[in-house]
Amino acid sequence: MIWKPNVTVASIVELDGKFLMVEEESPSGPVLNQPAGHLEPNEGMRDAVIRETLEETGYQFTPRSVVGSYLWHNADNETTYFRTTFFGTVEKEPIHISLDDGIIRALWMSHDEIKADQARLRSPIILESIRDYQNGSCYPLDVVKSFIK
Repeated sequence: MIWKPNVTVASIVELDGKFLMVEEESPSGPVLNQPAGHLEPNEGMRDAVIRETLEETGYQFTPRSVVGSYLWHNADNETTYFRTTFFGTVEKEPIHISLDDGIIRALWMSHDEIKADQARLRSPIILESIRDYQNGSCYPLDVVKSFIK
């Protein structure tokens, strides 16, 4: 058997000093996360982060750069995730759609509010990627290449 991590994408959107986040259901109760999700078959990474952000928040996301890639093993469910986080922008108003199953709501939170509620964060990648973004970690979108038809 070949071991494979779960490939995921996430978005960082900052507007007026607040970050776009989602509150979502988990086996341990409601948690906070960045708009994020799994790569689907035959889907490029940029397409995945655009889709996931829309499905989880109602906002149309435009990726501008790559913040970083992160490998994390969740000991609670014995799953390893390889997440690429994109920085981008959204339109001022969300599109009125039904959010993905399990998403309670989209919300805007300051960095201090996120840190204060870090016990409810879905993973340590959230604060690490925000820290990287705030420290200027910014790579061109073409650093992640997809050969999907």
